[in-house]
Amino acid sequence: MKTKSLFAGVAIGLLCITLTACGSKVKGNTYESFPISIAFQSSGKAVFASGPVGTDCTYDESGSKVTLTCGPQTMELTLDSDGNLNGPPESIGKLIKKK
Repeated sequence: MKTKSLFAGVAIGLLCITLTACGSKVKGNTYESFPISIAFQSSGKAVFASGPVGTDCTYDESGSKVTLTCGPQTMELTLDSDGNLNGPPESIGKLIKKK
């Protein structure tokens, strides 16, 4: 009986870890650093805006890495421990999660 309980506990624990790891961390959030903002939507879609001009993009998330693709351009962003995004320092730098 103890073996079944142990197996069930381990299975439930692994399922919880898997579901948490597979969930999107950026979906539904907007990140900003004036004049740039990125709004992540459902279904892997995002809007990248520089000032008043917005561009439709797509994104893919793998762990703490987010790959943003806007037309022919691709940019890799990193989600930090504070929940903010860090992009290439020469272009967008750090984007703060809007609350």
